[in-house]
Amino acid sequence: MNEAVAWVVRLMLHRGAFPLLIMGPNAQLVTLASAKPRFARALHAAHLNVPDGISVVLASRLLGAPISERVTGGELMERLCEECARHGMSVFFLGGLPGAAVGAAESLRRRYPALRIAGCYCPPPGFENDSLESATVRRVVGKSAPDLLCVAFGAPRQEIWMHENCSTLPIGAAISVGAALDTCAGLRKRAPRWTHNTGLEWLYRLLREPRRLWRRYLLGIPQFLAIVARQIVRQQFEHRSAPAPSTLIGPAREDR
Repeated sequence: MNEAVAWVVRLMLHRGAFPLLIMGPNAQLVTLASAKPRFARALHAAHLNVPDGISVVLASRLLGAPISERVTGGELMERLCEECARHGMSVFFLGGLPGAAVGAAESLRRRYPALRIAGCYCPPPGFENDSLESATVRRVVGKSAPDLLCVAFGAPRQEIWMHENCSTLPIGAAISVGAALDTCAGLRKRAPRWTHNTGLEWLYRLLREPRRLWRRYLLGIPQFLAIVARQIVRQQFEHRSAPAPSTLIGPAREDR
């Protein structure tokens, strides 16, 4: 978390020619990306992908490229807002349930009084299929020109929208935050901290909303495990088929 925050803030303070894209894939999103090329392209286009699920952290260890800890998009958003308040940078909250953007802004402003709110906007569901509403979203964000844009449309819409729109907006960075605006505004109940540390947040959510989430977890987890298993097999095959390193032998030296 600390490394991610420091890296993003350093680049936000020195705005480049294009905005940073920050996304947070978990097991569900990895599975979804394997079936949706447009979504996969969006994740690949991100400048920083943080592990928003413990499954991704565990899979990274099995694949020999261990990630040290889980970094959720919501917690990263709050840390970045804290840094924005410290450095005088502005934040725009986009999306979420009706009233979530304003509620999240007010909540974070109470925690960090110096936080500059560039704006809040919650477009209606399906706005991306409405050219007029899509233009309105781009106009309100562009007019505010925030240093940090928090996008809460839900996956994969938020990542695809960021990939296809943010490169031409005058912003410093954009982060996908899912339901973080809703929980920050108090419109959704956040899972207890102990579930984050133990990797049981998914079980807590499943027990609270079984009808909505049973398919995501009970069907999605086996699909994610299959993706990891295929990657392990692919790595082993590539390792075995790799040519042996050549030995360079120099010219013979005459003994005198």
